[in-house]
Amino acid sequence: MKPAIEISGLNLFYGLFHALKDVSLAVERRKITALIGPSGCGKSTLLRVLNRMNDLIPECRITGSVLVEGRDIYEGGADVCALRKKVGMVFQRPNPFPLTVRENVAFGLRVEGINDPGAIEQAVEESLKAAWLWENVKDRLNRSALDLPLDQQQRLCVARLLAVEPDVILMDEPCSALDPIATGKIEDLMIELRARYTIVIVTHNMQQASRISDVSACMLLGEMIEMGPTLSLFSKPRDRRTEDYITGRYG
Repeated sequence: MKPAIEISGLNLFYGLFHALKDVSLAVERRKITALIGPSGCGKSTLLRVLNRMNDLIPECRITGSVLVEGRDIYEGGADVCALRKKVGMVFQRPNPFPLTVRENVAFGLRVEGINDPGAIEQAVEESLKAAWLWENVKDRLNRSALDLPLDQQQRLCVARLLAVEPDVILMDEPCSALDPIATGKIEDLMIELRARYTIVIVTHNMQQASRISDVSACMLLGEMIEMGPTLSLFSKPRDRRTEDYITGRYG
């Protein structure tokens, strides 16, 4: 089976700064891939490459190939809106819209021109159930999403993505603002979602990466220094720099 994402010879520049250096990476379908490495190594930059969020940064320039489902997402004429529907992103801090819970989940559907009340209600319920949030909010769908606790806000953001049926879910340190109990809920949710979606997560938490990911990729100073099955990479890293980071010698 072909990978969901194939990156080859990727270089990214912010003006004169060379942020990503000849990165190559294959992301397997329906698995959780963790991007690990010290702060400033390029993990989040690489994650944003996958749905072209870096396009919003002035003087950002990219060379190399990035294929999502076999299509080069940086070729001329690529539909960025369609890409961001298929490759959704969850950020460090929950970012629900200042709308009701219902309208947060329905937002993407309405952007697509879907306004049938029955279809929207069904999608809202199914997405909230898939994000393990339905029982918490089924009687509060018309209340502001901003009134929810942080962990429920984060799961609402996941539900908002699921409503538009993505292929890939990107998560940039999705638990960094959450307490341990809420973190556990998000981790369990990711493990369940893996059966249906390809997930790429950036995390500084080595325990989290070892608990939930199938594959880990270690980065340093913009380079991909090692990638492999998480169990192997954590127990017998091939590169000394990977071992130094995992064991806390730096980072």
